[in-house]
Amino acid sequence: MTQTPLLDRVAGPADLKAMGDSDLARLAQEVREETVRIVSRTGGHLGSSLGVVELTVALHAVFNTPHDKLIWDVGHQCYPHKILTGRRAAMGALRQKDGPSGFTRRCESAHDPFGAAHSSTSISAAMGFAIAHDMGQPTGDAIAVIGDGAITAGMAWEAMNHAGDQGRRLFVILNDNDMSIAPPTGAMSRYLTRLQTTAPGATLRDMAAGFEALLPGPLRDHARKARQLVTGMPGGGTLFEELGFTYIGPIDGHSMPELLATLRAARARATGPVLIHARTVKGKGYAPAESAADKYHGVSKFDVATGTQAQAKSNAPSYTNVFGQTLTAMAAEDPTILGITAAMPSGTGLDIMAKRFPGRVFDVGIAEQHAVTMAAGMAAAGLKPFCAIYSTFLQRGYDQIVHDVALQGLPVRFAIDRAGLVGQDGATHCGAFDVAYLANLPGFTVMAAADEAELVHMVATAVAHSSGPIAFRYPRGDGVGVEMLERGIPLTIGKGRVVREGADVAFLSFGAHLAETLAAADLLAQRGLSATVADARFAKPLDTDLIAQLARSHAALITVEQGAQGGFGAMVLHHMAGAGLLDRGPAIRTMTLPDRFIDHGTPAEMYAEAGLTAQDIADTALRALGVATLTRQRA
Repeated sequence: MTQTPLLDRVAGPADLKAMGDSDLARLAQEVREETVRIVSRTGGHLGSSLGVVELTVALHAVFNTPHDKLIWDVGHQCYPHKILTGRRAAMGALRQKDGPSGFTRRCESAHDPFGAAHSSTSISAAMGFAIAHDMGQPTGDAIAVIGDGAITAGMAWEAMNHAGDQGRRLFVILNDNDMSIAPPTGAMSRYLTRLQTTAPGATLRDMAAGFEALLPGPLRDHARKARQLVTGMPGGGTLFEELGFTYIGPIDGHSMPELLATLRAARARATGPVLIHARTVKGKGYAPAESAADKYHGVSKFDVATGTQAQAKSNAPSYTNVFGQTLTAMAAEDPTILGITAAMPSGTGLDIMAKRFPGRVFDVGIAEQHAVTMAAGMAAAGLKPFCAIYSTFLQRGYDQIVHDVALQGLPVRFAIDRAGLVGQDGATHCGAFDVAYLANLPGFTVMAAADEAELVHMVATAVAHSSGPIAFRYPRGDGVGVEMLERGIPLTIGKGRVVREGADVAFLSFGAHLAETLAAADLLAQRGLSATVADARFAKPLDTDLIAQLARSHAALITVEQGAQGGFGAMVLHHMAGAGLLDRGPAIRTMTLPDRFIDHGTPAEMYAEAGLTAQDIADTALRALGVATLTRQRA
């Protein structure tokens, strides 16, 4: 007789409380199968979610969310959590417009007490909830689930240092799968590996005194003997215990009996901060994921039977690949060129250079602050470091950019990937703010590539530039298909280019929205209006001669950019006001991302919501000229 799926009986975590331990193990397998089925149709972060299925079921079976606050670090492993917290039916639209986010969001569910999509924030947030509980707020236990990659970041250690000093009841689950997006690096990874391997065969190698009595006999016996074996120290202390935590583990993160026994014991006896070290396998239970190099960290739609992913068809290379190939070619000619990445070698294209010059590419882990200041030290020593970091993650190193790079005028080269709206990862990963937060810094040169050929030129420009920090931004995904170059030519700093000549209106585009701006000019041509289209190339220093030329010879000037207010358009307006070009000049309009965050969808859907389609650009020009628009104005 076919068993009725247990998952069909789960409307929320409360339904897990009535299940026996064997049923919870069976439920975990059903959740794993459901996760594979969902992601095969939508794409998303599969491997990380498969690795925490048993842990997710056990946490919801033992703790009482949403009263207890379960906080997933980064959040890309939260799909099983969402399935169990009333969102199963909606997961068919995962990461699609108006569907569930691929990360935790407070506005989506009471079971998401803290939003996350960047790493290493969970322990700090959990400390906030623990303090609120102790001050009488209606909140229960705080549980932070953090990966072995995320725990390498400085913020996690700042939080643990404070939590250990405070001594408040708090649970940190270390999800140790020896794999973040790329294999983890650093001394912490080696330390965790030693904890896992020092005492092979012990199921609980370091169960703290006081919890042992609540464990089943075999687990209790192992725990009593394991402490000195794990550490080699007479007292059996670990680094986590030195910070003030009760350390439990490593435990098998895929053994339901072991997880339940450990979590129940910890919940019953904890008085201060507890760290439970769970060993897991990224991609667990789905063979194609387990065997893949990246463990199917992020996948497109795929065939469940084979694991074969759908491939987008494009005749153009990706911007990321263009950057990686170009930098590698230039590094072959210049031994002082170095690459630095913060746990994203393949995401930034630096893996290409690392394969050829492994001693000249440095993956510092999830440590953007360290990456920036290390690059500053390299530049101060006469090297040419390229700090390749996504726009949204570079925000984490902003003080270092200001204090350690800009203030000293050091020629660090910043390659800023994922600029603009990035699609299904949503607002947390959009590169909206880098132009605004870099162009206001004295001595900074800020560029944006209009296409893949321009990116080649900008890499060459950054190599040649030595008089201060320089940054160039480019979007996620494929280029526009322009003819590629074998090598770039350094650009004249602060000089743009005119792409198309016209008489009625001038468009000054900064970055990768040039193709959309040219399409807007085509729409105007259908109305009998001709447009000049210029590619600014630089937000700082501005091409003031080009701006003056466009302003004096057109009735309207429209700036277009894939960034937030306060960026390129603001720089242009500031210059024009100071130069008197606004006194009797053209009608000026600046087109930027709106002053709000834009939720996930395809990039096209997101730019449409932002009001930055070709038709929006053309309509803006028509309104500036006092001509009826092509479409009804937005509400």
